[in-house]
Amino acid sequence: MKTVLLVEDDRNLAEGLVLNLEAEGYQVVHVADGLIALDTFRRGNFDIVLLDIMLPGKDGLAICKELRQHGYTIPILFLTARDETEQKVEGLLAGGDDYITKPFDMQELLARMQGVFRRVAWLATEDTLSGSYEWDGRKIDFKTFQATGPGGPSELTRKECMVVKYLVEREGQVVSRDQLLDAVWGYHIYPTNRTID
Repeated sequence: MKTVLLVEDDRNLAEGLVLNLEAEGYQVVHVADGLIALDTFRRGNFDIVLLDIMLPGKDGLAICKELRQHGYTIPILFLTARDETEQKVEGLLAGGDDYITKPFDMQELLARMQGVFRRVAWLATEDTLSGSYEWDGRKIDFKTFQATGPGGPSELTRKECMVVKYLVEREGQVVSRDQLLDAVWGYHIYPTNRTID
């Protein structure tokens, strides 16, 4: 059974999500405050975080950035009323794996969660790679999201690792932007396929 940390301050929405997610077989822990969410996360063992952006205590973007800065790679799916493209991109660049705009259909949320789990599982596979890829004195570790090269080590995002892994697995093939967007971000996360550039 997968465990969900739901961080949402709208009580009615949260209650509905808890009921629906539990009916789908998830175990759900709900908190309504950003600071409490960080503490709860550190004490728990979660498979995914459903994270509102506008929260009391600490906003969702700050929570996501903090988790990523501390090396947590747990999938984060933003629940947001903010539907401007710049704000969605800001959430994804902060380290979010996906977003869904309120109000949303429960079936879409469940599909997006499954998509995130599928992409995370794909990144963790070692069918083609031994967990890392090396070339010309450079190395990317797909488990730790670490890249090393002549300039020293650097941290990559999950998305950056997924793009590289997808390309490495298709070495010698032409890969379109749409293929990358579909494999790494899932369906139409961005409004344009130029995002991959």
